[in-house]
Amino acid sequence: MTLTAPAASKTTGSSRTSTRKPVRPLRILLYAFLSLVALGWILPLALAVYASLRPYDETSRLGYFSLPKHLTLGYYGQAWGEADLPKYYLNTLIIVIPGVLITLALASFTAFAISRLRIPGRKVLLIVFTAGNLLPPQVLITPLYTLYTLIPLPSWISDSQSLYDSYLGLILIHVAFQFGFCVFVMSNFMRTIPEEITEAALVDGASVWRRYWQLTLPLCRPVLAALSTLQFTWMYNDFLWALVLMSSGDKLPVTSALNNLRGQFFTDYNLLAAGSVLVALPTLIVFQLLHKQFVAGLTLGSTKG
Repeated sequence: MTLTAPAASKTTGSSRTSTRKPVRPLRILLYAFLSLVALGWILPLALAVYASLRPYDETSRLGYFSLPKHLTLGYYGQAWGEADLPKYYLNTLIIVIPGVLITLALASFTAFAISRLRIPGRKVLLIVFTAGNLLPPQVLITPLYTLYTLIPLPSWISDSQSLYDSYLGLILIHVAFQFGFCVFVMSNFMRTIPEEITEAALVDGASVWRRYWQLTLPLCRPVLAALSTLQFTWMYNDFLWALVLMSSGDKLPVTSALNNLRGQFFTDYNLLAAGSVLVALPTLIVFQLLHKQFVAGLTLGSTKG
C-alpha cells in the first residue's frame, strides 16, 4: 500500500502534464499583433501628455524624445484660459446631449418596430438603414450646405435666419447620420430577447407603447449604454460638420477651440498638446465610467443565430 501510492501520484502528475495544451505559434503572433495595434493607439496620446508636461525651450533644444529635466503643469492652466475651454465645452454639450438622446430614442422605437412588430417590408427597411451607413458624409457636403442655407428657422428657436449656423442644424445632422447604425445594433440586440415576454404582455392586453416602454426598453440597458458611449464620442469629436455648417466662432464646439492656441507667426506645440489632452479628457472619462456596459452591450447579441 505504501509503495503503490507514490507511483499513482506520479502517474497522475504525468498525465496532467501531458494533457496541457501546447502554445500555438499563431496565438503568439496574434497577441503580438494586438499588442502592436494597442501600442500604436496609445503612443500618440502618451506622447501628447509627455510633451504637455515639458517646457517648450527644453523641447526645442533636446527634442521630443529626450529625457525630461523639468516637468510642469503650467501649460494646462494656460490652455484652459487662452482657449476659453469652458465656453466651448458648453457649446459641445448643447449639441451632443440632445443629439445622443434624440438618436437613441428614435432608434430604439424604430428597432422595436422592426424586430417585434410584424410590419411589411421590415427586413428591407433594416437593409436600407444599414446601407445608409456606407455612404461617406463628405459627398453630401455641398447639397447639405445649400439646403441648410435655404431652410428658415423661427426666431424663438435660434438667432440664425436658417438652419445654417445654428445648434439645431448640427443636432439634426448628427441624428441623421447616426440613426441607421443605432437601429441596426438595437434591432439585433432586441432579437435576443425572448419573444414570450412580449407575447404574454400582448395576451394581457398591453399596448404597443407599454410593450416598448415597460418591457423591452428596460432590457436594453446594456446596448443603450454601449451606444450612448459611442454616440457621445463620435458627436463630441466631430469637426467636419461644425466647420461646414457653422460660421459664428462663439458657437463652435470644443474641437475647434484648439485654433485659439495657434499664433499667427509662432505655435507652441507643447501648449497645443496640453489643450488636446484637455479636449480629449471628457471622452476618456465617459468611456471609463461606462466601459463595462459598453463591452456587455456589444457582445450580448453576437451569438444570436
